[in-house]
Amino acid sequence: MINRFSSRRTKLDQTFLNQRLQGAQTYDRIAGYFRSSILEVAGESLESITGQIRVICNSDLNVQDVDTAKAANYAMRREWCAAEPENYNEKAKPRFARLYQFLRSGKMQVKVLPREKFGLVHGKAGVITTANGAKTCFMGSTNETYDAWKLHYELVWEDNSPEAIQWVQEEFDALWHHPLAVNLADFVIEDIGRLSQRSVFPSVEVWREEADPGAPIIETPVYRQEYGLWAHQKYFVTLAFEAHKSPHGARFVLADMVGLGKTMQLALSAMLMALYGDKPVLILVPKPLLWQWQEEMLNLLEMPSAVWNGKQWVDENGLEYPAAGAMGIKKCPRRVGIVSQGLITNKSEAANYLKQINYECIIVDEAHRARRANLGLDREAEKPTPNNLLSFLCAIAPRAKSLLLATATPVQMYPVEAWDLLNVLSINNEAVLGTDWSNWRRADEALLMAMGQAELPEDDQDRWRWIRNPLPPASEGIDFKNIRRTLKVADEVAVVPGDSWNKLRNPDKDRIRRLARDFGPHHNPFIRHIVRRTRDYLENTIDPETNEPYLKPVRVKLYGETNQESISLPLYLRDAYTIAEEFCDLLGQRMKGSGFLRTLLLRRVGSTICAGMNTAKSMLGAWEDIEEEDDEDAIPDDRPKSLTPSERDKLEQFLDKLEANQEDDPKYEVVRHLLVEEDWLESGCIIFSQYFDSVRWLADQLSRDLPKGEVIGIYAGGQKSGVLVNGVFSRQERESLKQMVRRGEMRLLLGTDAASEGLNLQRLGTLINLDLPWNPTRLEQRKGRIQRIGQLRDVVQIYNMRYRGSVEDRVHELLSDRLEAIHQLFGQIPDVLEDVWVQVAQGKLEEAKQTINAVPQKHPFEFKYHQVKKVPWESCATVLSARDRKQHLLQGW
Repeated sequence: MINRFSSRRTKLDQTFLNQRLQGAQTYDRIAGYFRSSILEVAGESLESITGQIRVICNSDLNVQDVDTAKAANYAMRREWCAAEPENYNEKAKPRFARLYQFLRSGKMQVKVLPREKFGLVHGKAGVITTANGAKTCFMGSTNETYDAWKLHYELVWEDNSPEAIQWVQEEFDALWHHPLAVNLADFVIEDIGRLSQRSVFPSVEVWREEADPGAPIIETPVYRQEYGLWAHQKYFVTLAFEAHKSPHGARFVLADMVGLGKTMQLALSAMLMALYGDKPVLILVPKPLLWQWQEEMLNLLEMPSAVWNGKQWVDENGLEYPAAGAMGIKKCPRRVGIVSQGLITNKSEAANYLKQINYECIIVDEAHRARRANLGLDREAEKPTPNNLLSFLCAIAPRAKSLLLATATPVQMYPVEAWDLLNVLSINNEAVLGTDWSNWRRADEALLMAMGQAELPEDDQDRWRWIRNPLPPASEGIDFKNIRRTLKVADEVAVVPGDSWNKLRNPDKDRIRRLARDFGPHHNPFIRHIVRRTRDYLENTIDPETNEPYLKPVRVKLYGETNQESISLPLYLRDAYTIAEEFCDLLGQRMKGSGFLRTLLLRRVGSTICAGMNTAKSMLGAWEDIEEEDDEDAIPDDRPKSLTPSERDKLEQFLDKLEANQEDDPKYEVVRHLLVEEDWLESGCIIFSQYFDSVRWLADQLSRDLPKGEVIGIYAGGQKSGVLVNGVFSRQERESLKQMVRRGEMRLLLGTDAASEGLNLQRLGTLINLDLPWNPTRLEQRKGRIQRIGQLRDVVQIYNMRYRGSVEDRVHELLSDRLEAIHQLFGQIPDVLEDVWVQVAQGKLEEAKQTINAVPQKHPFEFKYHQVKKVPWESCATVLSARDRKQHLLQGW
């Protein structure tokens, strides 16, 4: 029998659906778009159904998104959040609550189909097994909104004939059991539960009373548009923020390996501290990271900030704030100001004005650049001779309530480098190294104790002096908890007086004598204030909450490392490279001080022949024309105004050799082979170079040879980003390029180092390093673009290119025996080894070997900083609104 229903004639939810669902045994439903349809279904009378409810619905997922369950979960999370369900009105909350109850109990199951394969599911239908066991089916025009049955004009046909029921059931089963149908993501289910209880703090001031760190964070884009945060990131942000709320503030070195998201941890910490207090936040970063920091904070956290460009402040919208001289740096138009470390290293006048301000928090990225000059074996007891950055940090540290230093290598070569960073943290703060009379303030003694090379004294008073100044907090174990209880001192008290020994009970004194056996290596300030997690630890340690590793292992298969895989140069190119070396020797004889300028041409010809040619032409003309694509290659002011006749002759010989031959750069054929013959293009590929000249040359070549219509992205600084299709370039914003990669619309992206910070390319599975940066950290940062959270593959492939016989090849030969050992030791190659490249380029092989041999054979500290605790922000239901958060951060200094 067929029944016809019209919403014009009667209320469909009352006259048709609710009646059929009363006491029903099962309900199978073909719905529409999953974000709205599951809410619509939740509005139906489901409580009285005694059996299973199954819903199959549509989505914007594509076939690649459902290759794995993890990929489907990530994609569904983004799609769900894109609808901004947190902005639904209050009427939606009861429906969220009902839906969460059905989903969490298992009474309702939901599967989602990729739109790319099925298009939009317009055929809404259902099969109901009623209370008496009879079945009926329906089809109709029901639009999938949670008011569909009540407000819209809808037509529904019901048919209880066996033929119709069988037909609809077959359609449902075909979709339900399709291999591309995936279960509704756990994140979506839990977010539905959170939204059912969601409320908003009325103001920042009210939030400060509780100061729950999850409240301002949980609805930022990093959660709603990206993949959320790893457990170790949430742990550090919580640790730092809780410490900031204490009288001593937060004093930490964040030393996670490259690629584990230090920038996001620091930015989140800055945001929370800025919201909690009313004083400025200062972020000091290397020059090329200025705009990346600002962009990442805006895009991922909706966090306004201003960058000092050397002359004036520039806010997140690009609006400039003209300043009347260097003093203008004190008038930042935003709560968070980002300043180049170059300002400090060059002793700019503006840097002195920064010392006059009191700060809520200071953050220093790449803090290992703050070093003493008098480094060396057995020189720990010497008074430090600080470089400009270290001297500045010592001067400004007392003006900050909290101070966070970030570096993947707190020890570059010598243990005292880590002590120097702790010493900065400890200035005017007894919680780090104790008072001025603390034993931990003497670097030589402190390091021997921390490394387990010395033991605490036998004398009780001398031993107590090491332990009490500073006294470890109760969180470090039951022994310290009992000692503090006996002395009646809270964790806020960092140092207890010397006569406190006499106030301890005999059991407490025995406890201290027992602790003394391993106090140095296990309870020292280095462990307390350096937070370091390695990828190996996170990938191989099981989270007890999920029974999965804290970090999904993404292995790297590396190519280009053997001698056979280095790229042979044709004879004319070998001759040109030799001439480039001779030119650099000539320049070096005249410019004794600048290792950078003396090796400039070799750096660039080591990237591509094109970059070398363009650099040589610029040197023959105006040096101002030389591309300054990354900070390491920012041309110093002491560049020569002219070349000598012999120097000019060498450059002209170099160009003549290259221009007389029209063969392709041999790197190009390797790139083309990898992309086409080895199917790297099919997996998606990012190609990195230090120089835009190299990127643009390669993009033009590939656009000529790859299949017609292949979209090639160029991701660079300034206004140079865009897409190249069939040889035609059109400018695009960098954010647009990222979205094209994410949506699978672009398989090949070429980028420069200067633009790569914060670039997340989880969809791409291969990476080609067109050149090898002389700063080894850059290789780690490049790798981190694809070896990161959200990567769909278990293994990513990376090819490192170098010309045979080049500086890069000779350095590789020198380092190859120790490279893996050094990498395992430090988690990356220390920046200090950049000197090796310069020494090899200048023919100083013995000096290069000495630099390599000076790297420790074993790490000076057995780091025990691998603590990760569960931080349940995902369930945070009371939030700080984006409007209030932004309004507070828009205030200036």
